[in-house]
Amino acid sequence: MAPCRPGWRVLASVLPALRLRRLHRTAGLQKSLQQLRHRLPARRLLRLSGTRIALAPPLRPDADLTVLDVTKYFGETTGGVRTYLLEKAAYVAPRDTLSHVMIVPGAASSVTDAPGSRTYRIRGRRIPTQAPYRFLHDTGAIREIITHERPSLIEIGSPFVVPWTVHRAARRSGIPLAWFYHGNVPRLISQHPGHDGVLRSVGHNLAWRYVRRVSRLMRATLVASDFVAADLAREGIENVVRVPLGVDLGRFTPARRASRAAIRARHHLPDGPLAMFCGRFAREKHLDVLIRAWPEVERRTGARLVLVGGGPSAAWLRAQPGAERVVWLPFERDRDALANLVAAADLYVAPGPAETFGLAALEALASGVPVLSVDSGGVPELVTRSGAGATYPIGDRAALADQAAALFQQDLPALGARGRSYAEREHAWPAVFDRIFAAYRTLIG
Repeated sequence: MAPCRPGWRVLASVLPALRLRRLHRTAGLQKSLQQLRHRLPARRLLRLSGTRIALAPPLRPDADLTVLDVTKYFGETTGGVRTYLLEKAAYVAPRDTLSHVMIVPGAASSVTDAPGSRTYRIRGRRIPTQAPYRFLHDTGAIREIITHERPSLIEIGSPFVVPWTVHRAARRSGIPLAWFYHGNVPRLISQHPGHDGVLRSVGHNLAWRYVRRVSRLMRATLVASDFVAADLAREGIENVVRVPLGVDLGRFTPARRASRAAIRARHHLPDGPLAMFCGRFAREKHLDVLIRAWPEVERRTGARLVLVGGGPSAAWLRAQPGAERVVWLPFERDRDALANLVAAADLYVAPGPAETFGLAALEALASGVPVLSVDSGGVPELVTRSGAGATYPIGDRAALADQAAALFQQDLPALGARGRSYAEREHAWPAVFDRIFAAYRTLIG
């Protein structure tokens, strides 16, 4: 082989030095980029049902307790669960040691921030026959949110699909899960009017098997009434934590009753005695029992019935005997306008036998309005403890009419004052959330 020429020898000796210098320059550039990344806030992209959204850093990284709420029961026209979560966010806002994150479904995916609270909306289809609720089952997105936010505890507020989705998403995180038992599914099935006795019994038992299965995924099951706690205890479900719910005493107040004549005129309501229900028009609310019973109440007292809300059973309810005398008002999104409506009534009626608590009934008590309730569910506890109303046996239209007529013969303002006093004493939201967050600390402790 011919020896290398002098020029090639020089080039061969220089090439390793050139390669080494380029490697040094590349390493220096990578190091500079790494340092720049550390200085800039993380803006990872999260894919929410096909929509890419930038992930901002946690709002309060130094908070000693961060709670992540996940529920499908959060929409523009939903009631109790939405109110509970929004009040929780308001409680967290001025407390720098706390942080709050929500994952809820929506018509479009988005992320919105408020003081101390962040809401992730994941686009989901509407659930058939359960408007306005939507599906929430994007395991990958929920897992990424959990990894990014690193909550101290995850609270699940839905009975179906969501518990399993969250359990899969959080399985390797070690974060404790709690289930807030907002919907009493076995009671809804066993009282469904469209099923015969055998089907109701089978469905009831299967539903309890399902509830027991979900509860075993959780560190605790939270309930808002003794009624529900007793139901779970009878079925052998352990680690049940009783926490009450609350009411905005500044918004729902008897002071609004001073404007009741103007409020009634604005909504074209009659001037005489008035009873009211506000909520979702669904069969499990037993509004058909109320509508069918009310002609007798009106005959004896002159009191008209007002139903405020909307839902999947609206057309069915409007076809009930006696519905032609009912005053129908649409769902009221404005909470202040709703508080005005409630304060304009003389009596609030809660006919739903499967309510796990009854926020709407508590809002009526705080407004100085007595409550007539069915004797099943969480609402009778509020009526009994406040002494501001009466109850009637489930499904008994005659007893409903008798109790309503008897209440209209009593001193309703005095009963209402008793209800307001009870709400102030037991259900102010700040005191309620003090207890709830103390329960969270015990669960993660």
